[in-house]
Amino acid sequence: MRISVFPKGDLDAIAVHRTMSVFDWIEKAKALPVEGLELYSGMFWDTGDAFVDRVGEALHSAGFEMPMLCASPDFTNPDPRRRAEEIEREAEMIRITARLGSPGASTRVLSGQRHPGVSREQGLDWAVEAIEALLPLARELDVTLAIENHYKDGSWKYPEFAQKTDLFLELIGRIDDRVHFGVQYDPSNVIVAGEDSADFLNLVIDRVVTMQASDRSLAPGSSLADLRQADGTLGYSPLLQHGVIGRGLNDYPRIFRTMVDAGYDGWISIEDGVNGMGEMRASVEFLREARDMYFGGSTAIRVATQEERRRAAGLPSHARPDLISPDSVGSRESGS
Repeated sequence: MRISVFPKGDLDAIAVHRTMSVFDWIEKAKALPVEGLELYSGMFWDTGDAFVDRVGEALHSAGFEMPMLCASPDFTNPDPRRRAEEIEREAEMIRITARLGSPGASTRVLSGQRHPGVSREQGLDWAVEAIEALLPLARELDVTLAIENHYKDGSWKYPEFAQKTDLFLELIGRIDDRVHFGVQYDPSNVIVAGEDSADFLNLVIDRVVTMQASDRSLAPGSSLADLRQADGTLGYSPLLQHGVIGRGLNDYPRIFRTMVDAGYDGWISIEDGVNGMGEMRASVEFLREARDMYFGGSTAIRVATQEERRRAAGLPSHARPDLISPDSVGSRESGS
């Protein structure tokens, strides 16, 4: 298992206000003992090859891989022109993933927003249609599309269309591809949906290809009942606080045991830093300790279910051996 980080606390500065660049983030992340950086579509102020290659050079120079590119396509927009634009934008992100990513790299996909007036059937049809339209490019470039049961992108007006488990499962069940399409599991999203994150993992583990790790805690004096909305979701509330992984509501011991039992030894990307780099570092240390405890200290990459399907399809393995020195990346902690 290898660890990457995602700058949730700096995202607005990079993608919205542009007071911080992707190069600034790469430099800042060098202080963390991790193997990779998950990037975000909004970090690419320029999507031309020259800029993308500069990002790749900065990653390589800092000793990082890019295992995942986080994108937030809105495939359920009622306007067909907007849906077409979203598909083209996602295709651009797939191409960037192929240019920058390590073997087996993934591009995140979502269903889209819960637009008023869009029925369950119509939204599912549009989301599946868009993903199916992108799969030929993903196959050509050997990039994995990883769908997440997200809540709400920062630029969105409405929550995720396929937030609830039953709808999410129906969506992924409509897509037969098991090689270049899979699930990106983020346990905190399940909590925000008002459901149990470890129970949800049991339902999708055979299709999990990547994992994001974050955690949520209840503010003192509050309860889940205080947050629960009419549809059963919790949503983003000041009473549901972002914090250090392993100190919140997610049952990480159970989650990690499920992952290991299923043969998952892939990337886990930390979504943290909302309250500063101190908490990000604490989350990294939690994951490093978990790697030793549950994954036997492995820094290899092997997702058993995906490897089996690649082999059946006659495709080369994406499995990779342990790093030569699993702790060598820790030298960045001292700035050396």
